[in-house]
Amino acid sequence: MTGPMPLDLATLRRAPKALLHDHLDGGLRPATVLELALDCGYDELPADDAAGLARWFREAADSGSLERYLETFTHTVAVMQTPEGLHRVARECAEDLADDGVVYAEVRFAPEQHLEHDLTLDEVVEHVLAGFAAGEAAAAAAGHPIVVRCLLTAMRHAARSREIAELAVRFRDRGVCGFDIAGAEAGYPPTRHLDAFEYMRVNNAHFTIHAGEAFGLPSIHEALAFCGCDRLGHGVRIVDDIEVTGGIADARLGRLAQYVRDTRVPLELCPSSNVQTGAVPSLDKHPFDLLARLRFRVTVNTDNRLMSDTSMSREMLKLHQTFGYGWSDLERFTINAMKSAFIPFPERLRIIDDIIKPGYAVLLG
Repeated sequence: MTGPMPLDLATLRRAPKALLHDHLDGGLRPATVLELALDCGYDELPADDAAGLARWFREAADSGSLERYLETFTHTVAVMQTPEGLHRVARECAEDLADDGVVYAEVRFAPEQHLEHDLTLDEVVEHVLAGFAAGEAAAAAAGHPIVVRCLLTAMRHAARSREIAELAVRFRDRGVCGFDIAGAEAGYPPTRHLDAFEYMRVNNAHFTIHAGEAFGLPSIHEALAFCGCDRLGHGVRIVDDIEVTGGIADARLGRLAQYVRDTRVPLELCPSSNVQTGAVPSLDKHPFDLLARLRFRVTVNTDNRLMSDTSMSREMLKLHQTFGYGWSDLERFTINAMKSAFIPFPERLRIIDDIIKPGYAVLLG
């Protein structure tokens, strides 16, 4: 019987990982942004070399403001307006995730933001799904199989959410597994989009809602009580309903926090991103560990790999370095995510039993 393998970045890349919260337009390769900008005639990039562009995205996203953070997407969305651009970005996304050891990923994007070159909503989705399929095939050929599914996002400041919900249901058996709303939370509560959520529920379809990131408990309460979401995108501010005066055993949960824990509502936590947007002041003050020890269903996610200069392996390494997590903890967070995926139950079980548990058994020694 050998002992556990060392927990470092190289070994973490071998660990099978499940990712629920990753934005397609937040994960482009810097070199790809430059090449696509040249191809489509976009001349407003803030840097003209890959290293400089990567640095600009990271620094602009480090402002501590969600609104400033969201501005960085102007440049990535601008180069994702053509069939070629959409296909390439989706293909490279699948390849990059698989190369990092991700075995299951739900990647989200907002089709309504990719219509500047006269593509229809359906065409936008078709090109992205084709790109994911090509990336899956390339990853499998390279010995890193991955299952990629798509979440269609509606922008919460716009008025197309019902249309995007219908789009998600229309493509539900072709690679789209659910629906989401995203964008600035303040002033745009999820209840503005009740029609879309009702449509998803009537059609027995899955959806998550960005809630409890920049805005607090009212956003989470609306997302659950009025909209009926399956998961919380971020949900980090649920900690505002938890009072800890002594140790973990003395923690007192408010009604909302108790409901979220009791009903196993998955929290799509994104540690690095939450620090960048100011949702939490620093990684060591992130409530991830408190929520994990209180046995909420916490999951680890990247949010925007380009803006946060991160990957699933790096997020897990940061959690290990900050909170001392070992392989068994990381396995639990991974199984939490896989249990919460928007794919059929037998498929979730297959990935857990055939890929995740055997993979971690090797790492645990």
